[in-house]
Amino acid sequence: MTHYDNDPNRLVEGPAYVEQVHTETVVVRPDRESNLGWWIAGILAGGVLLAVIWILASGNGSDQDALAAARLAEAEAIQAQAEADRAALQGQAAQIQSGAAQGVALAQADAARAQADAARAEAEARASEARAAEASARTALPPPQAATGPVVITPTSPQP
Repeated sequence: MTHYDNDPNRLVEGPAYVEQVHTETVVVRPDRESNLGWWIAGILAGGVLLAVIWILASGNGSDQDALAAARLAEAEAIQAQAEADRAALQGQAAQIQSGAAQGVALAQADAARAQADAARAEAEARASEARAAEASARTALPPPQAATGPVVITPTSPQP
């Protein structure tokens, strides 16, 4: 049978290719092998690892110090700004309080001035009344005249 002829009953005529199998036994003895290659690879890996650690530790140290200094300066600037704002608010509060105190002082001065003006006006009014009373007492009123004509009474005329 071949891949061209699928008949299993057919016999192959002629010489056919037959592969011979040779069996060989290999004995491995535990000999001392050299570990020199592994030692070299380990030492190189350790050196590379130490170099990487040293580069990372020394390179970022200055950057971290600069970053820390920048953050510290920024925090100090923020604190100074907050203190300036607080001082400005305290100044405004003091100005408002002094303005209020000045306003109260001005109001008290105005009230005292108004009281003095009222007392002076009252004194002037009393003096004017006294002068008017003296003037009316000095001038004698003419005696009343007798009515000679007819009397007319109107709702607006003065009543005796």
